[in-house]
Amino acid sequence: MATLLTVDVAGGFLTVRASGAAAAKAALSGGAPTPEHIQLLVGCAVPTGVPGNGTALRFPDCALHVLPSVVMLTVAEARLTVGFGELKPLMFQPVPVDGALRSVFSGAVAHVLAAAHVLDPHGLSHHLFGLAELVLRSALRAELERVDSLVARRREAVEYMREHLADPTLGADRVAEALFISRRRLYQLFDDGQGVSERIRGLRIDRAKALLADPAKAARGIGEIAKDCGFVSAAHFSRTFRQVVGRTPSEFRGR
Repeated sequence: MATLLTVDVAGGFLTVRASGAAAAKAALSGGAPTPEHIQLLVGCAVPTGVPGNGTALRFPDCALHVLPSVVMLTVAEARLTVGFGELKPLMFQPVPVDGALRSVFSGAVAHVLAAAHVLDPHGLSHHLFGLAELVLRSALRAELERVDSLVARRREAVEYMREHLADPTLGADRVAEALFISRRRLYQLFDDGQGVSERIRGLRIDRAKALLADPAKAARGIGEIAKDCGFVSAAHFSRTFRQVVGRTPSEFRGR
């Protein structure tokens, strides 16, 4: 039974993953077959009295394993109404899980254990599938909303940078203030390895390349273009341009 989904509810995060490096690569590229089972591994408070080796409830299409500090819920993928393809946005990244959802999950597990001996097994199986879907759908919705919000705020930040590239004092503090967010939050928007300063420098170089390549701007000097792009001097502009592009501005314009 392959482990495809891990939910760290105690830590407030959900991580979707395929087991093994090859399986992970195939899943991300879309080449992996649909898994037979989805597994939710939850670190949360469990009812007192659970033995050290844990307790388990097993059904044909699902299983619930409870250890002193971990709950593992395994369900058949084919019975879920949430398709494996829909879960792709959750894969290989920590996804925050709301505290209310954590409480609902741990409470439901406690009630199941307390009443399992008098509950119909078929109905209990349906109940566990519903619990799995509740966690999946809630976490998926929250993550999609979070991603949409990040994309929108990142776009606003880049637009502000482009509008103020000519200002040599443009930096992270200015951008954060304009967007009414903290400097730390701004850096979280650009978590792809390229910092805010590097992003601004890249936008300035892109504008410089466009100006240098425009025949209509051929009469403009290198110093003017440097000023339009927010560089403090022509010398600084030339050094930075050569570092990034591999040629001086004059060489780039000549080609």
